[in-house]
Amino acid sequence: MGELLPLLIQGAWVTLQVTFFGSLLAIVAAVLAALGRLSPWRALRWFSITYIEVFRGTSLLVQLFWLFFVLPLPPFNIELSPYAVAIVGLGLHIGAYGAEVMRGAISSVAKGQYEACTALNFSGFTRFKRIILPQALLAAIPPGTNLLIELLKNTSLVSLITLSDLSFRARQLDQATFQTLEIFSLALVMYFILAQAINFGMRNIERRLSRGRMRGGLS
Repeated sequence: MGELLPLLIQGAWVTLQVTFFGSLLAIVAAVLAALGRLSPWRALRWFSITYIEVFRGTSLLVQLFWLFFVLPLPPFNIELSPYAVAIVGLGLHIGAYGAEVMRGAISSVAKGQYEACTALNFSGFTRFKRIILPQALLAAIPPGTNLLIELLKNTSLVSLITLSDLSFRARQLDQATFQTLEIFSLALVMYFILAQAINFGMRNIERRLSRGRMRGGLS
């Protein structure tokens, strides 16, 4: 076990990095796509709808293969490392689901909040940054937490594009040692710990935003 654990930790570290950066991309993509869906500009609205439906309606594995194997071919000629493909593929895939969550959260903000911002002569950007977005984020945290945990679990697919994540290391060690029970039990525990860390972090963010709401300001 002393020999197996360090290699699994190396894989878990790669999984953690992909999860972290993929989550950042997913959050940004979700917010931008949600705003695009709500935009009065038809071209932007249809662009956002196309992004959401394409990434929600196709397999993540196929998306990863497409980014890794197809993009380097003509006429694209764009070659990405397995690490970059993992982050971009997972981030855009989960971001498409998150966009609908954010759209619902933004739409759930009471109309009185918009009217109050207009009465106070807030600009559109200030209104969104200080009033609408904090309240929408608070409403989006519970379903968003599920999506981030789903992103973590989906990182197991990146081993198929040669990235040495936790799943890749576990299969590699299993083939070398045949200690299947020990190796996959450790991998299972590591995934569980990482998922609970995401859950704990998101709950802390939710409590912080909730305290701001109770004080009467979410900024």
